[in-house]
Amino acid sequence: MWATTTSVGYHEKTNAPVFGESKPMPQPHPRNLRRRDDGAIEVDWSDGCTAAYTARLLRDACPCATCRDQRAAPVAASPLTVLSAAELAPLAITGMQPVGQYAYKIVFSDGHDSGIYTLEYLRELA
Repeated sequence: MWATTTSVGYHEKTNAPVFGESKPMPQPHPRNLRRRDDGAIEVDWSDGCTAAYTARLLRDACPCATCRDQRAAPVAASPLTVLSAAELAPLAITGMQPVGQYAYKIVFSDGHDSGIYTLEYLRELA
C-alpha cells in the first residue's frame, strides 16, 4: 500500500484550493542492517525507526503460502503436542539474501527458506 501526497495551490481569484498531481510518498528503506549478539537482526530505517527482528518473530510471521495456510488452520484441541527435534532446537537466522531491491529471503536454522519478506512487510513488523 503506497501513501500519496498531493500538492495544493490556491486559485488566484477565488482562493479556493487547487489540487495538483498526486505522487507516491517514498517508502522507508533500510539504511543499515546488522546482526546483534543475541542473533536478532537490527535495521535502521530511513524514517528514523530502528527495529530488532528476532528469529522467532520472523519465522512466526513468515509470508510464504505454506506458513500462511498453517496459521489459518484450526488449532488442534489436544493439550499435549509432541514437538519434533527441529521445533525443540533453538531457532536462528542462518542467512539473509536480498531479492531485487524490494525484499529479503531469510533462511532459518530449521531449514525453512521460502519466505520472501518485502521491505514494506518488514517495516510493518517493526
